[in-house]
Order: sequence, then structure tokens, then C-alpha cells
Amino acid sequence: MEKNIITINENSLTFEPGETILSIAQRNKIDIPTLCHLKNTTPTNTCKICLVEIKGEPDLVESCSTKAAIGMVVFSESPRVIEARKENISRMLASGNHNCAIRDFDTNDWTSFQLGVLKDDGKEDLCPAWGDCELQNLAYRYQVKTKGLPLNGCQYETERVNPFIIRDFSRCILCGRCVKACREIQVNNAIEFGYAGKDLKIIANDDAVLKDSDCVFCGECLQVCPVGALIPDKAFRDDRFKDTHAVRTTCSFCGVGCQMDLFVQDNQIVKIDGADVELPPNNASLCVKGRFGFNFVSAKDRLTQPLIKKDGKQVAASWDEALELVAQNFTAIKEKFGSDAIGVLTSARVTNEDNYVAQKFTRAVLKTNNIDHCARL
Repeated sequence: MEKNIITINENSLTFEPGETILSIAQRNKIDIPTLCHLKNTTPTNTCKICLVEIKGEPDLVESCSTKAAIGMVVFSESPRVIEARKENISRMLASGNHNCAIRDFDTNDWTSFQLGVLKDDGKEDLCPAWGDCELQNLAYRYQVKTKGLPLNGCQYETERVNPFIIRDFSRCILCGRCVKACREIQVNNAIEFGYAGKDLKIIANDDAVLKDSDCVFCGECLQVCPVGALIPDKAFRDDRFKDTHAVRTTCSFCGVGCQMDLFVQDNQIVKIDGADVELPPNNASLCVKGRFGFNFVSAKDRLTQPLIKKDGKQVAASWDEALELVAQNFTAIKEKFGSDAIGVLTSARVTNEDNYVAQKFTRAVLKTNNIDHCARL
């Protein structure tokens, strides 16, 4: 009986029936670039970047949707494949306002495909996705330039009226990732492809703005967009090119335990993304609160130290002083009225572990079962 063996770039690899060339390559750390592919969703076959060559076949095939077959020999970086990718990247760069900048390997100069976007104050500005754009990375990788290609204007104005997300249709490459994320991962069904031909665009409802549609602003589309078509409304901050580091943490808005990456700059959170597509329980997905609800962290009116009441006024105190006062009052109440005179409310905005510790403290230290959770209020 023949084994399920496929050869990719002279590497003999096993595969499961029904597995695609792309998934086999990714599992074996073989890089096949793609712009429209989104893990755990059905293929869209729109970007034509993941094209590969199969020995003996006249046409290149899309690795994201082509199933592996026994004895198949695949080349992911053959001259035919590279030329096809260059053409498709050029087509995308010319399709809209992609003012990417790349370094020319021959001259070591940086070349801009187009002039920068004009900000409201009239100053030239780079795309807010500059440096974090998959199309730009591919243009750099394959040294693709738009010189000599006609640049197509965009008939749709940028949508800025939404509370969290700016939609810049001039940068949309119609890869369909946002649609897949919305419909197949979050299952919100808020957006889809609309119109046809040169009028093709991603629409919400009957081409409504997001805030007037079924969108819940989970930001899943924002996270998967490979270019600058979907950006957070704070993306145009002047300090976006400063050094930023990621901090892995657990979302505090409920007890599910969603894993997230905080992008921190000068000790300030500037962006939040879901952590990793393979990391449970959320597998990189977040809700609107988890993704966008972080301004309170650095709010000027946020309490940063305990307050205790003295002479009828709240005054700042140390943690030791505040905890000692609470302990004294708990003890006095228990001695005078009994343990059941005390009750504890926990919060859905802390982790399950914190809630567990709270109930252990209530029962073991305060000696009462009077503990409840705000989700029941």
C-alpha cells in the first residue's frame, strides 16, 4: 500500500487525506506566502500569492485549496512561481493607495511606490500600516515596484464615523480575510462582498457604515487585515513608529481567560490583539471590550492607591494601612454581630482564579457563606 507522501522543494513529507499543499508546507515550516488565506476558514482563492508549481502540470495551482496527492512533486519558489507572484503583487499595489516603501537591493535606496497620504493638516504621512503590512513585506521580499503600471483611483471615501475602526477602501485589496473572520470565526455575519466588477467592495448590510450595521466591533476583521484597509481609530498617532513591545496577559473583563498581547509604548498600552490562533480559550479572538477597552489603564482619574476615610474625607493611604483598617473592622463586626453579618461580592471582571481565592477567603477566614457574583445581580 502506497504511503501518503508528497515532495515539496525536494522534501519528502507525509500528509493526511484531504490536506492541502499549503497546510502541509506550514506544518513542516516551509514558507509559502499568502494574503487571502485565513486559518480555520474555507479558502477564498482571491490573492493568487500562494501559487505553486506541480511537476508535470501546465498551470500553476493555489496551494491553499489544492489537495495533496500521492507522489505529487511541488515547487514553491520556481522561476514560474516567482514571476506569477510578482505580477499579482504589482496588480495589488496598483489597485489602490499603497504608498509602501522598500529598499532596492541593487542601489540600497528606499523607493516609495506612491506619494504619502495627506493628513488633515496638509502634511504628508505614511500609511498607518507601514512596517506592519503583509503586502509591503511581499513587495520587499520579491522587490516588486509599480513603476510604469497605471494606478487605479478609489471611488469610495474612507469611513471614519465608526467608534473604533477606520475603513480605508483605497487600501483594500479585496482579499476577503475580514469577511471570513466575521462570518466563519466570529459568526457575526456583519460584512460581505458587495457589487461586482470595478465596483466590488466589502459592505455591511446594504452598504451601511459599520456603526449602523450588525457589527459588534469585536475587531476580528481589524486583526486579520493584511494591509491598511482596516485600522484602529488611534492608528494615526504621531508616535506610532516608536519602539513597541508585546506583553502577554489575560483579559480582565470576564472570567473566560482570553489570552491577549498588549502592545506597550513608553509604559502606555497603544494596541491589543488576540494572542495566538493556537492558544485557547479564545484562539486569538477578542470581544469589543477586550480589544478596545484599555483607556482606563492610564486614565488620569484612575485610583492608583487606597483611600480611607478620616474626619469624613477620603484620604490617600498605604496598602498596609488600608488592609489593616479593613481587617480591624471585619474582626470587630464578626465579634459583635457574627460572621453572617458580613457579605462579599466578587466580580466578572477578574479571573476565575481571583474569584476562587475570594470565596476561599470568605469561607475560611471570614467564616461565612455569604458570597455572590455580580453576574447574578
